[in-house]
Amino acid sequence: MNKYSAIPFYRTLVSTPLKKFRVVYKETDLQILAEKELVSEALSIIKEIRFPLEAYIIKNPEFLKSLIPLPFDPKAPEIVKIMLKAGKIAKVGPMASVAGAIAERVGKMLLENRLTSQVAVENGGDIFLSLKKDAKVALFAGDSPFSGKIALLIKKELMPCGVCTSSAKIGHSLSLGKADALTVVHKDTAIADALATSFGNVFKRAEDFKKILTRAEKIGDLLGIVGILNDKVFIWGKHIRLESLI
Repeated sequence: MNKYSAIPFYRTLVSTPLKKFRVVYKETDLQILAEKELVSEALSIIKEIRFPLEAYIIKNPEFLKSLIPLPFDPKAPEIVKIMLKAGKIAKVGPMASVAGAIAERVGKMLLENRLTSQVAVENGGDIFLSLKKDAKVALFAGDSPFSGKIALLIKKELMPCGVCTSSAKIGHSLSLGKADALTVVHKDTAIADALATSFGNVFKRAEDFKKILTRAEKIGDLLGIVGILNDKVFIWGKHIRLESLI
């Protein structure tokens, strides 16, 4: 763990009966909830995921920089294939899905190795959920009056799934829109991450949410969308609902 890296403020607000621990390796900074502390196991998995990804980027630098989808590469490592697919579905570059892709892969490998029977992995605000109980995911949205005051209720029946957010106001990720927060819930966390970026890029005024929904209705396994723009909240998806945190 990088002892000099600050803990994101929202991580201090997480309340759970599960074990909560942080794992950091290079740019990957995860908070994981599991039935027991699995720092060394998770770190090993992160390295296993990142090594082929980093090697692929060295040979294919366009993968790192592209803001548009790239052609599918059948010879690529599995993590790269996942990201290429997500980018194509969302119509963005593959790196738009990197946080979600790594979060889901770490979570699934912890489950597949039977190290825990439930897990949540948060990577830069993008989350893979596979829990036995419903989960509340608080929405942080810059200066919006709704920031930190509302949460998405994710029913256990929807899991495993991904909950990913793009913002033009907070975080380091590139967003071409003006959303305080644009959150996507999808069965695939990499796709949720890519879609959050894609939808967030076009969300500049209230009318733009209709454009997002036109696209959303054509995407399989998309469970819900929440958009926060200044003092307005937009929600789509019959499977999810918002709850007050006040």
